[in-house]
Amino acid sequence: MSDDTHIRLVLPGPVEVRREILEAQAAWQIGHRQPVFADLFARLQEKLKQVFLTQNRVYVSGSSGSGLWEAAIRCSVRDDKRVLHLTSGAFSERWADVSRANGKQVDVLSVDWGKAFTPEMVADALKKQHYDAVCLVHNETSTGVTNPVAAIGEVVRQYDDTLFLVDTVSGWLGAALRVDEWGIDVALSSSQKAFALPPGIAFAAVSDRVLARAQEIPHRGYYFDFLVLEKYLKKNNTPSTPPTALMWAADLQLDAILAEGLENRWARHLKMRDMAHQWAQERNFGLYAQDGYRSPTVTTVHNTRGVDVNEMAAFMLEKGFAIDRGYGKIRGTTFRIAHMGDMQPATLEEVLAAFDEFLNTN
Repeated sequence: MSDDTHIRLVLPGPVEVRREILEAQAAWQIGHRQPVFADLFARLQEKLKQVFLTQNRVYVSGSSGSGLWEAAIRCSVRDDKRVLHLTSGAFSERWADVSRANGKQVDVLSVDWGKAFTPEMVADALKKQHYDAVCLVHNETSTGVTNPVAAIGEVVRQYDDTLFLVDTVSGWLGAALRVDEWGIDVALSSSQKAFALPPGIAFAAVSDRVLARAQEIPHRGYYFDFLVLEKYLKKNNTPSTPPTALMWAADLQLDAILAEGLENRWARHLKMRDMAHQWAQERNFGLYAQDGYRSPTVTTVHNTRGVDVNEMAAFMLEKGFAIDRGYGKIRGTTFRIAHMGDMQPATLEEVLAAFDEFLNTN
């Protein structure tokens, strides 16, 4: 596709990917048992540890982040124990469904969509019941809420036998995340959000505590068994054939991310968040997410003007932008403006100007 006909993605995943990152996937194929692959894997491992801000290992999976939901649960929660899921939107609810599908005993602590959890809520729940793990979504993509992971991590750390599992699929590399400092035992993410890669590869920073727990669980599956992944990671390899093309792309993209610097990258995302918020409020839209917990990577706009989001999406497509029309039960009553990955403020200005053109003609 030529640049003239290219539709730029303004979606909360998959996101726009720079041409040089796409082209990195065209490197000659290599065998994953060759030394050249071990070298690639070792480079990735060190860079991934830097961007997760962890001294722990980072597993690489040929899957979406949803696969690592299953990995985290199967390797962290014993059959005779319970897991607490904090649900506040479509994806946190789905992770709880995955735990049930894997036969785990699930309790749910819920807040309304658009709201965030507080550490006090979690502290109260943990006083009433022992849990093998607490599962939290860092950045709820459906609602545009960023939960206070650091503060909740402080609460969970008071319980030595309770692991803290965090989905940071749409948060990682766009919103602040400090895995070791915040006491996170599993931080799982994927490629097609703020990492700005094509979809198909996922990552999990995993603590020693999780590996110790996994040894107590007899039925962890195979493909997502952290103990199997650990065995091969020590040899700079993977148990099954990995997506090497995406790994070449990840290697190059990590260089760019480290060159930009995590603090600078987080600040750029916050700047774009503020731009999107200002645009929405000045045009008499609402912001769906709770004040004080609004995401740096995706703004969920409350469609208080009753705009036809299908018409708006069709108009934006003609302007060369693919946009989101809201997710799940709030589709249409909201729409989402993604500002993540390698998007720059100048591009967001183009997007917002196109939105304005639609509003001015309808």
